[in-house]
Amino acid sequence: MQFHWDWLCLSVLLLSSISAESEDSEIEVENFGKNSLDSNIDRSRSPLEVVYKTPKPTGEVYFAETFDDAMLSGWVLSQTKKEDTDEDIAKYDGRWEIEPLKENVVPGDRGLVLKSVAKHHAISAMLSRPFVFDSNPLIIQYEVNFQDGIDCGGAYIKLLSKSDDLNLEYFYDKTSYTIMFGPDKCGEDYKLHFIFRHKHPKTGDYEEKHAKRPDVDLKKMYSDRKTHLYTLVLNPDDTFEILIDQTVVSKGSLLEDMVPPVNPPKEIEDPTDRKPEDWDERSKIPDPDAVKPDDWDEDEPPKIEDDGAIKPEGWLDDEPEYIPDPNAIKPEDWDEDMDGEWEAPQIPNPECETAPGCGTWVRPMMTNPKYKGKWKPPMIENPNYQGMWSPQKIPNPDYFEDSHPFKMTPVSALGLELWSMTSDIYFDNFIICSEKEVADRWAAESWGFKKLVASANEPGMFSQLLTAAEESPWLWIVYILTLALPVGLGILFCWPSKKIDEDVDYKKTDLAKPLTKGQLEQEVLENDEDLKKTNENPNEEGAEDEDYEDENEAAEGSHEEEGNKSVSEEDEMKDADESTGSGDGPSKSVRKRRVRKD
Repeated sequence: MQFHWDWLCLSVLLLSSISAESEDSEIEVENFGKNSLDSNIDRSRSPLEVVYKTPKPTGEVYFAETFDDAMLSGWVLSQTKKEDTDEDIAKYDGRWEIEPLKENVVPGDRGLVLKSVAKHHAISAMLSRPFVFDSNPLIIQYEVNFQDGIDCGGAYIKLLSKSDDLNLEYFYDKTSYTIMFGPDKCGEDYKLHFIFRHKHPKTGDYEEKHAKRPDVDLKKMYSDRKTHLYTLVLNPDDTFEILIDQTVVSKGSLLEDMVPPVNPPKEIEDPTDRKPEDWDERSKIPDPDAVKPDDWDEDEPPKIEDDGAIKPEGWLDDEPEYIPDPNAIKPEDWDEDMDGEWEAPQIPNPECETAPGCGTWVRPMMTNPKYKGKWKPPMIENPNYQGMWSPQKIPNPDYFEDSHPFKMTPVSALGLELWSMTSDIYFDNFIICSEKEVADRWAAESWGFKKLVASANEPGMFSQLLTAAEESPWLWIVYILTLALPVGLGILFCWPSKKIDEDVDYKKTDLAKPLTKGQLEQEVLENDEDLKKTNENPNEEGAEDEDYEDENEAAEGSHEEEGNKSVSEEDEMKDADESTGSGDGPSKSVRKRRVRKD
């Protein structure tokens, strides 16, 4: 049994040590793809010694911007006003700056920062050449950091539709766009927009198509004050993917996963159809053959006085429940002509505090067992029920079928048209291309580098646990239980226990053999004769010594087996000596002791 407990104890200790080592050595590993091997990070040097280099696109791109030159070359600030808005805030006068990050600064890296609060911001730039939706995918990617969090505001971008009259100085909210993409938040509504404007092939009107909301929690991206990478991939097969930090958070089809759908229904309800007057939509009706029972009394009240109630003893009938406050004094400015006769305010009668009640006693009310209420006939199935009426369907005159909605209006510019109640929203590393490998390499050299620096600057695990506990004090209970559990198990299973009497195994050879009364008397007589001979013949000491030495050697031989005799065994032998004088049966076992005469 002890062997099994030892193995259990050893297993608990091994599991505890392995768990501790795995927690201490856990390292977050990000895979930026095979292209990250060619990034400008010198892995032989520490993170603080790594030198940042402005990323450069490795393939064909339509737009790329890092802001590392600290210049807004190619960017145009809007000079117009927002329509249908108060004059004092209608102008796009929100301020933009090029600055490094507030936290986890990367020397040499800068971004475009929205600086104003409660103002309209609008800035845009032309693409190197227009993107035409033909046979190549469209990939849009950029970084956002809500450095001070976000209360209400957006960080989305717009791809402006190509047109001959496009003037970036007049870029505003009504400027035609093809795609809108990016994060947006107001109150507790966290969004990640993907909207494209679809042209009706018959009417020529444009209608916004919204992608379904991603099935992930977006709150962290708005509150952790870290730089996040947003990517939209549109494929020529009419599918799309939305990624945050290179992880897919939403994907679908332009034909099936947009609201409202790209293609309208083939049939619609006839707007001229009207419900007939005799149409019966009642599924159940009162039973026309039902008759009110003769004993049904509709005049019985729902509550009646309880006739069995008895007024409690000590009820003060003559004492009112409330009396005028005897300590109240009429205000000096009280005008009886204007305010009427002054009366002291009412207070609870102190005489009623110890009594069961005061004033006129009234019997309490109880439910009337005879009450049935107003009689109504029971409901039955309506034999004339015709179902819920709905207009008849007719062919949709505006029906069309666009089997390839990827072929959108070409785009020629990128713009940010935003309103925000929080400042210092950071934008960086815009890229528009057609190859995912190009966007991944761009991300590895820009966002991946920032993530590496931010990870190196993060506090240790212990500091993170303390910070989390400060925000959520209930975590202290989890910490204490987590530490106490392995300690408690170790004490429970591994603490040495005291041996009990049942655990001691006595050898049968350690027990004395039983002797009869006659044998015991014979040995005692022989022992007495030996002692007499020794006293009478002192010259025979040598022989006695020889006999003693033989016995001593035998005793020494058995000394290792017997060990130290316990006090309890000596007591048992004494008890046996005392009990030899009674009875004829076998006596208790005793040991014969020899004493050497000096």
